[in-house]
Amino acid sequence: QVQLLESGGGSVQTGGSLRLSCAPSRYTYIYQCMGWFRQAPGKEREGVATIIYGGNIRYSDSVQDRFTISKDKNTLYLQMNGLKPEDTAMYYCAARSGGWCRLLTADFDSWGQGTQVTVSS
Repeated sequence: QVQLLESGGGSVQTGGSLRLSCAPSRYTYIYQCMGWFRQAPGKEREGVATIIYGGNIRYSDSVQDRFTISKDKNTLYLQMNGLKPEDTAMYYCAARSGGWCRLLTADFDSWGQGTQVTVSS
């Protein structure tokens, strides 16, 4: 089974930046759709950004113009700028091989273990 391995989380102050990375354990495995989700304590997991093979990208309204999703071969990135305390959450990498590629957890069948992002005011 291919696993998704995230890295790059940490603690920053308001306005700071972080870059998350996600790579499959079997590097040559190609996913059609990959994305980032996040879950804050006591809240549901929500979509942050997705990218489909060929480059079509979606962002949630809350991160539009601050976060940038990108993909280099099969490694997924999330550049997060202008971080706010409300961005504090566990961030998860997600992937699927085909089908829909929306900001919905139900669209994805492979998940990483998560990396914590904490933004202090």
